[in-house]
Amino acid sequence: MKSQSSIIALLLGSSLPTALGWGSLGHQTVAYVAQNFVTATTKTFMQGILDDTTTSYLANAATWADDYRYTTAGAFSYNFHFIDAQDDPPTTCDVDYDRDCASDTCIVSAITNYTSRIQSTTLDETQLLAAARFIIHFVGDIHQPLHDENLDVGGNTVDVTYDGSSTNLHHIWDTNMPEQYTGGYALSDAETWATTLTTAIKSGTYESDAAGWLDGIDLSDAQTTAMSWATDSNAFVCTEVMPNGISAVLKEDLSTTYYDAVMPTIKLQIAKAGYRLAAWLNLIATGETGL
Repeated sequence: MKSQSSIIALLLGSSLPTALGWGSLGHQTVAYVAQNFVTATTKTFMQGILDDTTTSYLANAATWADDYRYTTAGAFSYNFHFIDAQDDPPTTCDVDYDRDCASDTCIVSAITNYTSRIQSTTLDETQLLAAARFIIHFVGDIHQPLHDENLDVGGNTVDVTYDGSSTNLHHIWDTNMPEQYTGGYALSDAETWATTLTTAIKSGTYESDAAGWLDGIDLSDAQTTAMSWATDSNAFVCTEVMPNGISAVLKEDLSTTYYDAVMPTIKLQIAKAGYRLAAWLNLIATGETGL
C-alpha cells in the first residue's frame, strides 16, 4: 500500500485543495473553541505573536499552513500534516512513532518542533509567527482520524459518493460532513459552531469528559503528548470511519446513514482539538493549562 508521503507529487499536482486538513470550517472552529478557553495572558501572548488583536485572532491563522504547503517556500512542510500509521483497519488501529513517523517527519514531530520554537527567545518575529500558525493548524489536523492513518493515503484514494457527487473518504471527513452539519463554511459559521461546542464542554454533553481530554498533557514531552492525541484519533478509523472495511463505504451515498452515524465523532474531535489547543497554548504562555 502506498504511503501518504509516496504520492506527494501526485497530490501537489492535483486539483484537490483539501487533500489534507479539516477544511477551513473545521480548523477555524477548532481555533474559536480554543479562544473560548485560553487565559487572558495567553490571549495577549498569541495576539502579539500573530500581530492580530481582532476577535478572530486564532481563527484567522488556522488555515495558513494548508495554503503554505503548496508554495515553493512551504513545500518542506507537506508531510507535517499527518502521520502514516502502518496498521490494518478495521482489524487493528494503532500508531507507533518509530514505525510511522518516517525520518522523524510527521505531524507529531512537527508539533514537537514548533512547540519548542515558539518558546525560543532567539527566533525573530517571522519565525515565531510561523511556529504559532503551525501549532494552531497541526493540533487541529491531528484530531482528524484520517490524518493518523496510512491506508489508501489516509482515505484520499477511497472514491465515495456524497450527496450524489463523486469525492473521496478523506475529503468528506475534512469538509463535506462538517459543512453539511453547519449549513455553510463562512467564518461566522465556524464561530457559531464553536459557541455550541464550548457550551457542550462547559455545561453539556462533554462536561464530564473534558478533564480527561487533558490526561498526560506535558509541555516538556511534546512528542508523547502529540502521540497520545494521534493514538486517540486513529482509534476512530476502526470504530467509526470504516468499521466494516473499505468496501462498506463504497456501497451507498454517505450523506445520509453514514453521516448520521459519524457526525457525533466529528463534533467530538473538533471539541477535543479546540480544548487541547487552548490547554497547550496556555502551557506555552503561562506554564499552566488554565482549565
